Amino acid sequence: MAISESTAHRYTLQDPDVRLMLQVRDDDNAAAFEELMIRYQNRLVSLLAHQVGRRDMAEDLAQDVFLRVYRSRERYVPGAKFSTWLFTIANNVALNAMRTLARRKEVNLAAPSAAETGANPIEVRALAASGLMPTRQFDKAELLQIIQRAIETLNDRQRMAVLLCKFEHMSYVEIGEIMEMSPQAIKSLLSRARSKLREVIEPYVT
Repeated sequence: MAISESTAHRYTLQDPDVRLMLQVRDDDNAAAFEELMIRYQNRLVSLLAHQVGRRDMAEDLAQDVFLRVYRSRERYVPGAKFSTWLFTIANNVALNAMRTLARRKEVNLAAPSAAETGANPIEVRALAASGLMPTRQFDKAELLQIIQRAIETLNDRQRMAVLLCKFEHMSYVEIGEIMEMSPQAIKSLLSRARSKLREVIEPYVT
């Protein structure tokens, strides 16, 4: 899709990460690329770990995402926020990984532990704010396990949409750009995901 000069200019002015990526594109600036990795590494690993259920694999996939970013640097045109572009790549990488796992029949049906996925207290607070947190008091490990078990019941699209909405605080429009769906479709997808999450979490609510 062609990106107009005005759109590229707008995102260049608004998004400091876009400006860093343009330095990578135009000057092959290693320091700018390293700064982008520092800013997004942990976020990418956390997102991918929830998708594939294994933190070690998520770390490898995050490196693959950055490698793809670097290899495509000369073709980069800022048609969206840098994070939107980056997570679009991450979504494709995650889906490819899940298809590979399915073909090899290596999918672990047991809910992975918090240590495996890299879940953290920030994610606990995100679900608490969404009204999906159990009201009974649990310790941190129990909470993370409940949350992860709930997230694992979602299909790939639902899981990605929830992660981008609750943990990356993206709008329906941004998530739609990443997942190649309309904002209305994303809204419906998230509504179904929330219903499913409540079904899993409800037994823990007193």
